[in-house]
Amino acid sequence: MSRMAPGAMPKPSDQAKAAFTKLVPDEPAVTMRPMFGNLAAFVNGNMFAGLFGEDLFVRLPDDQSAPIRTQGGRDFEPMPGRAMRGYVTVPAAWRTKPAETAAWINESLGFARGLPPKAAKKPTGAKKK
Repeated sequence: MSRMAPGAMPKPSDQAKAAFTKLVPDEPAVTMRPMFGNLAAFVNGNMFAGLFGEDLFVRLPDDQSAPIRTQGGRDFEPMPGRAMRGYVTVPAAWRTKPAETAAWINESLGFARGLPPKAAKKPTGAKKK
């Protein structure tokens, strides 16, 4: 495992990005975009799954993420000691279990679809007419 410089974000491999892209449902409401040098999936402006280096995380309420935790999942901590509430990192072997991983992603998509849509941010520095 290589050491990262303090404050540096891990980058996913092309293989991880390809595997993640294949597992995220291909539907009009779902968008994929870069997030801190990684890749994340959104529905109605709400992030529901993504990559952080080689790790995959999903957004679920605690009761729905409990089964993932019992199989080796853990809090999603983009910075050590700073867990993002509502997000769980799935077990490291996620690429070897595509059916199980796709089920978690779909569950997360269903949860995020029920959240209030996030309004698109207005670009800063826009010129007024």
